[in-house]
Amino acid sequence: MIDKLIKEITELLRDLIRIQSFSKEEDRTANLIAQFLGEHGIKTNRKLNNVWAYNKHFDAAKPTILLNSHHDTVKPNSGYTRDPYDAAIEDGKLYGLGSNDAGGCLVSLIATFLYFYEHENLKYNFCLAATAEEEISGNNGLELVIPDLGELEFAIVGEPTEMHLAIAEKGLLVIDCTAHGKAGHAAREEGENAIYKALPDIEWFRTYQFPKVSEVFGPVKMTVTIINAGSQHNVVPANCTFTVDVRVTDAYTNEEVVEIIKQHVSCEVKPRSVRLKPSSIDKNHPIVVSGIALGKTTYGSPTTSDQALLSIPSLKCGPGFSGRSHMADEFLYVREVAEGVEGYIAMLKPVVGL
Repeated sequence: MIDKLIKEITELLRDLIRIQSFSKEEDRTANLIAQFLGEHGIKTNRKLNNVWAYNKHFDAAKPTILLNSHHDTVKPNSGYTRDPYDAAIEDGKLYGLGSNDAGGCLVSLIATFLYFYEHENLKYNFCLAATAEEEISGNNGLELVIPDLGELEFAIVGEPTEMHLAIAEKGLLVIDCTAHGKAGHAAREEGENAIYKALPDIEWFRTYQFPKVSEVFGPVKMTVTIINAGSQHNVVPANCTFTVDVRVTDAYTNEEVVEIIKQHVSCEVKPRSVRLKPSSIDKNHPIVVSGIALGKTTYGSPTTSDQALLSIPSLKCGPGFSGRSHMADEFLYVREVAEGVEGYIAMLKPVVGL
């Protein structure tokens, strides 16, 4: 059965590659995914360009595992030497835009869902969600449909990790700060220089150490990256604005970090968003233990994915190599599709009671 599934979903991946599916333009890949599942007798749900489905013997009394990956892509960069939509296979490599990020992961999860779909008496339900707008952290992707998916126990998020286990992912805060002063003439003792008021706060961002340190990532990292003030040389600036990039570890929530910052600085603090949350799963969680038993290693991921939108334990794992994502002439080894399907199934079988 698995060999047949691998053959089918490899062809599905090639068909997906042949369809342009930039973020916000994924309607045709959503159609294809829904059609593929429908041909296997599976009822699908859809909201905008997000498609999801449940196992045949879904039992509301049981916990549910979310299998999620995305079907949008970035635009091909200028370094491409081949057709990004050709889906050619050469020397064991399947070339094409989105092949590695995250087509291989998505189709491997679809095959995994199909493998478990007919099974009765599982300890868990399965929810498969093929979602949109991941590449732009958009509002109309996974975040849009989370309320529709029902209660979820934990998630496997398909991203290229060489099937190793990303048990944590940093969150991201972009914070705009404003120090307020008072304008005046630079030649006279008047005004209140907003730059000088900002300097102690900037120094705080540079030197502050958060008390809690993540076992996986170490400390929260804050970096001032942009600063703007003043209009001309002889005017004391009334305002100084600066932007801080904050990489939040699994030791804190985004909201906790914002509150700590507000307690320590005098400037006005405005986070652009608290959506992109740090995420993690306990190293002793059954799915992690199962993966480790298969020889997988655990690590903390520096890259952001749809995992940041989930408030449940989540594991990022999938076939492919992150370094190939967004590169020119993107590719996935054909063998990696099989490794993805076999790896997911092997990890999940002891968890769901097979």
